[in-house]
Amino acid sequence: MAASRRPLPFLAAALLLPSLIAPARAQPAQVDTIKDVFARLGSCWRPPPPGRANPDMDITVIVSFNRDGNIFGRPKITYESQQATDHDRLMYRIAVMETLQRCTPMPFTLGMAGAVAGHPFAVRFHNRKPSLQPTEKRAWLLPKIL
Repeated sequence: MAASRRPLPFLAAALLLPSLIAPARAQPAQVDTIKDVFARLGSCWRPPPPGRANPDMDITVIVSFNRDGNIFGRPKITYESQQATDHDRLMYRIAVMETLQRCTPMPFTLGMAGAVAGHPFAVRFHNRKPSLQPTEKRAWLLPKIL
């Protein structure tokens, strides 16, 4: 009888072992403000590589979420840079859709889920890096004309 009871602890240990060895997944931070929504989308943004598309492209998409944080309806592109080629537009549209896939479902808090459900967000994605050179006005160097 004792021999039949031994496999049970080994079986339990074998079932628990993968969960002990596997790295723990961090719970996603809850999205509680509109600022958090934009920050989360910005953290998911991966623009196309510079060699494949114009790095100075801007694109704006309107997207809504349901209470569960999934996309509600279809995202709509409302703006694309005028200088963009068809290839640039396609690359950036794909990057935007991949961003939305990476970020959804959005982990809304209970209060935020009720507040944003169905409301549209206009999200601007761009790939420009801020200028490192300070821009200064030199108006003070001009002589005054009376």
